[in-house]
Amino acid sequence: MEPRLPAHLEAAGLIRRVAGEGGFAAVLHKGDREAGTLLIVLCENGADARAYERMPDADGTRKWHCSRQQDPENKDDFNRYIARRAEQDGDLWIIELDIAQAERFIGLDETGC
Repeated sequence: MEPRLPAHLEAAGLIRRVAGEGGFAAVLHKGDREAGTLLIVLCENGADARAYERMPDADGTRKWHCSRQQDPENKDDFNRYIARRAEQDGDLWIIELDIAQAERFIGLDETGC
């Protein structure tokens, strides 16, 4: 099992990095400071939102996977998904990063799901 950085430190680091590059970042929902997990909402100028969560792989590592992409015709569906995830997991941190090519901040090369 990989050692994990406490959730509040990882969230603070992401927010600081994005702000340092001129983007906007915010905590949408606070989870457990130490053992919480992160759901990251990535977008650019408030549009084309994507939700990423870490999921366990067969080799035991945890990698970022896109769990939902906002439909431009039905933005409420995406917002309901995010709210539902917060209700389902009280330990979950939801962080929004609004900056160009936001996937790079979670170690991914591609933009979009």
